Amino acid sequence: MSSLFHGLSVALATPFQDDGSIDVPAFRRLVRHVACHDSHGGANVLVVLGSTGEAAALDDGERDELVDACLEEAQGLRVVAGTGHSSTRQAARWTARAQRLGVAGALVVTPPYVKPVPAGLRAHYAAIADEAPGLPLIVYNVPGRTGTNLAPDVLASLWANPSVVAVKESSGNLEQIGRIAAELPEGKTLLAGDDSLALASIAVGASGLVSVAGNVAPRAMAQLVAAARSGDLERAREIDRRLRPLVAALFVESNPIPLKAALAELGIAKPNLRLPLTAPEAATRKKIAQALATVGEEVHA
Repeated sequence: MSSLFHGLSVALATPFQDDGSIDVPAFRRLVRHVACHDSHGGANVLVVLGSTGEAAALDDGERDELVDACLEEAQGLRVVAGTGHSSTRQAARWTARAQRLGVAGALVVTPPYVKPVPAGLRAHYAAIADEAPGLPLIVYNVPGRTGTNLAPDVLASLWANPSVVAVKESSGNLEQIGRIAAELPEGKTLLAGDDSLALASIAVGASGLVSVAGNVAPRAMAQLVAAARSGDLERAREIDRRLRPLVAALFVESNPIPLKAALAELGIAKPNLRLPLTAPEAATRKKIAQALATVGEEVHA
């Protein structure tokens, strides 16, 4: 079951209109850009309602609309919905709702802000699994956003839950990532959660990447992941080298601020964000434009 999530997953942005409403036509364009294998695409999995999608700023109706649109435009690709919340009851409700809408899995971040102890984390994911029986869960560890690092020994206890099939590891700690890979139970999946560490994470045992840069250069990111997974390190290093200016530019401000600027440069969506996120600085826009020019054909390969 966890093999469903190998390869390149793209954490999709959520475009907004000038009046602040979600821009569904632009979102559909973005999904087609990421998913279309015969032109610009290359993703294996589409992730909607993640951090990159500004999910915390969306209401329930908007969440449903985005999931529905993503499923309609996915061209057969698997769709995963972000359903994490500080409240276990809300996370469970969102996960069950996503399951009813037809997603292939749920990306469930460790509860932000509340800093649960290990017993609380185990109970949190157990309650979510009970509410959405049979739906594969991807645990998401991103301590820079949540305030809690999911240590390898705690993750090991979560693997006992059969619904927990994968982990998106965004700790930025390669030693921790390597330990998780070394201790990974059979049938479970480790996914890199940082574009800048994709090659290194796959080298130590990850079997995929959940990518922000894949919104902009899906085929090139897919080629990087495929080359790294196949052991073609020379090709993987070359692709990684070419993409580094873009990856660096996408994180000079909080994600997805620079990404929205990049999507505007490409004509896919307007650069609008919802508060508390604000428009990128002029220097950020300049870096994005320079990075896109440097990467060039990789963006449209």
